[in-house]
Amino acid sequence: MKSFMKLGLKERTYAQQKAFWGFIYVLPWALGFIFFFLVPLLSSLRYSFSNVEANSSGITVSFAGMKNYIEALTVNTSFNRTLTEAIINMVVNVPLIVIFSLFLAVLLNQKFALRSIARSVFFLPVILSSGIILSLESSSLVQAINDQSQSSGILRGFGSFELSNMMLQAGVSETIVDYLTGAVDRIYQIVSQSGVQILIFLAAIQTISPQLYEASKIEGATGYEAFWKITFPMVSPIILVNMIYTIIDSFSRNDLTELIRNTGFVNFNFGLSSAMAWIYFVAIAIILLISTYLVSRKVFYQD
Repeated sequence: MKSFMKLGLKERTYAQQKAFWGFIYVLPWALGFIFFFLVPLLSSLRYSFSNVEANSSGITVSFAGMKNYIEALTVNTSFNRTLTEAIINMVVNVPLIVIFSLFLAVLLNQKFALRSIARSVFFLPVILSSGIILSLESSSLVQAINDQSQSSGILRGFGSFELSNMMLQAGVSETIVDYLTGAVDRIYQIVSQSGVQILIFLAAIQTISPQLYEASKIEGATGYEAFWKITFPMVSPIILVNMIYTIIDSFSRNDLTELIRNTGFVNFNFGLSSAMAWIYFVAIAIILLISTYLVSRKVFYQD
């Protein structure tokens, strides 16, 4: 601040300092977006309203109006079906992944033997699902794990069938039973997509002041009460962050992205591919806005 004063600048308030350093923090992303992503983004928007043809003289772009969007939503049945499946999977998986990640982070934050190894084990699926590992030959360990998970689907189906019968006989609602049995069937997918969220939750939990837990123990609070009165409110901003990350991550790794890519770079229909991508983008944006609005109202920020 003294250097700024020497330059003749007025002293900033605390809020102005936060805004300034926040701008500096996001400046590299903003520059990268402007110079590397903005032009392709606008080009894809233009292509979505055009017929794009490649010939010996180059690429010819002619305006086609809403033709590509109409074809994507009415003619191409694979797009509608795949988009619906992607949204349903997101609605089912995101709450399960966030809850599972928070639960595991609380457990991994406890002091026990071989804690570092346990943390590494839960982050291992993230490494195994990386692009380099997935590019290995089909006889690799990753393929064997995937084959094993698929072959065990029948066994999980029997397990979830028994679980559903037990809960229905106990009087649990059929909607809740279907959701929980679906979680059992998706356990491999949930674990494999929870590594990053576990690390983020773990880092957030470790920033909570130990004095809060010590005071709760003095007051006679149980571990259950300490979680709901201290841990959960303090990590609620990170719940919002992880929810947004999980939504985007679930939309970036599904059959719809493969369909859009094949439409453009295999079938060379770049106009239709761009229209599909923009419909997908708008759907993701709407879901993110609704989710952020609903969750942010319950977030606790400690000032």
